[in-house]
Amino acid sequence: MDRSTSKPSTGGVLLREVSEADLPIFFAQQLDPEATQMADFPARDEAAFMAHWAKILRNEQVIARTILFDGAVAGNIGSFEQDGQRQVGYWLGREYWARGVASKALAVFLAQQATRPLYAHVVKHNVASQRVLQKCGFALLPEEEGDEFIFILEA
Repeated sequence: MDRSTSKPSTGGVLLREVSEADLPIFFAQQLDPEATQMADFPARDEAAFMAHWAKILRNEQVIARTILFDGAVAGNIGSFEQDGQRQVGYWLGREYWARGVASKALAVFLAQQATRPLYAHVVKHNVASQRVLQKCGFALLPEEEGDEFIFILEA
């Protein structure tokens, strides 16, 4: 498993391994009501959040990275197995939305992680994340899961 850190990319975006010091920032980001509505994912209380991240960081099958933008923790990105498929997901603090950070971070992540196919699930109302995936080469699959679109990156 590749757990290396990345080199700086254009636009001030850098990925590095997640540190425990990042977790309070991630916790605060996932409390944002607008972000939870956009992702259609409920916020966790602090104990549940920290337990979830402890599990992520212990799992050798999970690739988790902190997204830095101009040196500040902007969010996180990762890849994990779910239902026999390799998934990718990311979360950004709202102050980093609409600045190209997600697209740049995903492009860097995809350059580092060669596993394909790679899947992403996005709620239908999250048009911004749909655009991020498409900019990075993901294609929309014809099947839908309720209120989600499924994207795939094959090559």
